[in-house]
Amino acid sequence: MGSGQVTSSEPFDFQGKHVTVAGLGVSGVPAAKVLHGLGASVTVVNDGADERARAQAAELEALGITVRLGDGDTLPEGSELIVTAPGWKPDKPLFAAAEQAGVPVWGDVELAWRLRGPDAADWLAVTGTNGKTTTVQMLASILKAAGLRTAAVGNIGVSLLDAVLGEERYDVLAVELSSYQLHWAPSLRAHSATVLNLAPDHLDWHGSMEAYAADKGRIYEGNRVACVYNVADKATEDLVREADVEEGCRAVGFTLGTPGPSQLGVVEGLLVDRAFVEDRHKNAQELAEVGDVNPPAPHNIANALAAAALARAYGVPARAVRDGLRAFTPDAHRIAHVADVDGVAYVDDSKATNTHAAEASLAAYEPIVWIAGGLAKGATFDELVTKSAKRLRGAVLIGADRALIREALARHAPQVPVADLDRTDTGVMRAAVQEARRLARAGDTVLLAPACASMDMFANYNKRGDAFADAVRELGSADG
Repeated sequence: MGSGQVTSSEPFDFQGKHVTVAGLGVSGVPAAKVLHGLGASVTVVNDGADERARAQAAELEALGITVRLGDGDTLPEGSELIVTAPGWKPDKPLFAAAEQAGVPVWGDVELAWRLRGPDAADWLAVTGTNGKTTTVQMLASILKAAGLRTAAVGNIGVSLLDAVLGEERYDVLAVELSSYQLHWAPSLRAHSATVLNLAPDHLDWHGSMEAYAADKGRIYEGNRVACVYNVADKATEDLVREADVEEGCRAVGFTLGTPGPSQLGVVEGLLVDRAFVEDRHKNAQELAEVGDVNPPAPHNIANALAAAALARAYGVPARAVRDGLRAFTPDAHRIAHVADVDGVAYVDDSKATNTHAAEASLAAYEPIVWIAGGLAKGATFDELVTKSAKRLRGAVLIGADRALIREALARHAPQVPVADLDRTDTGVMRAAVQEARRLARAGDTVLLAPACASMDMFANYNKRGDAFADAVRELGSADG
């Protein structure tokens, strides 16, 4: 870790400034309103001109904000700053024009960071390919258990702008950040931060794995107290080494094994801290039991350790870690136990929309009848199948790209029986659950961990998970 004097970003006077907001969407509309309220002359540009965009445009135009629909590529005359929606790709012509004109580009996270008041809440920041939302929610639960005023914000649904500018005063914020948001947040400086893991994802947006990793690594820049990394994922430690942090900031690892000094880990069913204790070479502090983590699947214990490390970096006592983890309930469709039917457990992890998430989910059970498939988004499945083959009792494949998984199974797990359902309507889930039941034996787990996106059949992963849960409940009631 390099150490350099990191100064906080200078205040920015928006009065009379010509600011272009790129994209309407979830972040664009509030950003435009906030900037307008600060006295900026705001122009919103948007690629599309559909009904929703026209309705949002009308709302903003009523306030006196200029909106340009159907042209998101041209830089409006006189622009002094662009504030972009996180999803806009860096290679858009608008940004090339901005660079040529010397116009800075911020995301909504950068805007929120710049608008914090002098006594603003610290940010404890979380990114990673998988586990971000769960970790941030666990962290907020732990901070609340310590009596701190906090909220889970960022990429998680609560707007950072609302958290920074709203009436409520916070002591500390648990902030989920995507790689997109980090790309457009050059001056963000968290109190402490973690990159949970790194696996290929969103490469179409970033252009390469190196660019994706570099954007994730921005979360460590200027950290004051702790850069928390995953001992099992060397790439996260490499990002810590490359980061320019404040003097005295420490690298703190989390591991599912026995922790070394400056690490949190697991010893005989206990989560323990050897980082934020006196004489960490000799001492360890018990934080919680593995059973306090819900559910106690390996990747979820890793999430809990990362959340605990950030909370401990903020000075939270051990008891609050335990109480916060006990109070935490995971969101729907994240390794959620739906029901037991005929001695078989049915588990919904519809949120496992990529191979990395599915691998973590498959590692939590044995033996498994695996329901998988959907839109692969360019993913390959050989590594996932190789690692999970010995756990599989059978596989039920659904969705547009199921052949990719079927071929990987044929190559690396030819002994595993496969039911291939050649249909992409939403009713396929009922058929998939019935096929899984046929393949499963008492003591098995039927696991929906699709390793694919849902949009070929379902509106989103929530609807896919709901369809699975409904089909499982039908099985149970038919038996009852």
